[in-house]
Amino acid sequence: MSAPRTGAPVLDRLRVGSAPDSWGVWFPEDAQQVHWRRFLDEVAEAGYEWIELGPHGYLPTEPDVLREETARRGLRVSAGTVFTSLHHGPAVWDATWAHVAQVAALARAMDATHLVVIPSFWRDDKTARELEPRELTAEQWRHQATGMERLARRVREEYGLDIVVHPHADTHIDTEENVTRLLDATDRDLVRLCLDTGHYAYCGGDSVKLIRTYGERIGYLHLKQVDPRILEDVHANGTPFGPAVRQGVMCEPPRGVPELPPVLHAAQELGVDLFAIVEQDMYPCPADQPFPIADRTRRFLRSCGA
Repeated sequence: MSAPRTGAPVLDRLRVGSAPDSWGVWFPEDAQQVHWRRFLDEVAEAGYEWIELGPHGYLPTEPDVLREETARRGLRVSAGTVFTSLHHGPAVWDATWAHVAQVAALARAMDATHLVVIPSFWRDDKTARELEPRELTAEQWRHQATGMERLARRVREEYGLDIVVHPHADTHIDTEENVTRLLDATDRDLVRLCLDTGHYAYCGGDSVKLIRTYGERIGYLHLKQVDPRILEDVHANGTPFGPAVRQGVMCEPPRGVPELPPVLHAAQELGVDLFAIVEQDMYPCPADQPFPIADRTRRFLRSCGA
């Protein structure tokens, strides 16, 4: 186990974990993904205490089963993940809530505290086909904001969970401009961010600046880095997110950007407890690839004080 570097601050407000994504898991079922038991075994062996549920259906959805499987490995669940298209307005609410309620019920049963909300892609992440315009209209922005507030209220009232909106490449909540537009249009007590440092860098954002400017709106962290050389090629060729991941655009820290120590220190300075969940998008990947990376990453974060 690596100790913090001499003189490194102790980042005791950060609860470090990992997620199925770091094991190449994007779907509930896929022949290219590791079995959920292997994920749980290896994430615990790598030294993480907290995990996310990942795509609904990947881990067991029976609370008693999942509780037993996680407890005997010393693991706890921080959050579930849901996908939304709230910018389409009230017409999508019922379908959205059906999906959210399913995930929220399992998250609550596992004593999680958050739901990570990922907006829908504007282009297909495999083919690059545009599914809808890249920019939202003013009316769609209003639907996005009011829909997120409605979702936050109902999730809190019915399940006791807080939502955290995840800016994501190839979605309408991506760049600094779009992230801050959402924050400025929503209630600070309802809508907070899951700041994914890799996705934000992928889209040109500065994570430290965002934390220092909108600190009270940062409710959760995903720790991730991008390879700037590959990112330059991705942007030059208009590569969609899925193929970019297969190129290795998301890389193992500390090999990419943003530098994580300044992000971690800025988060610590907020003076609140935050989950800091490691993710390294690498679907698909060989089954033996994730564990050594996860192990090295945990050691690196300990050397930073986290």
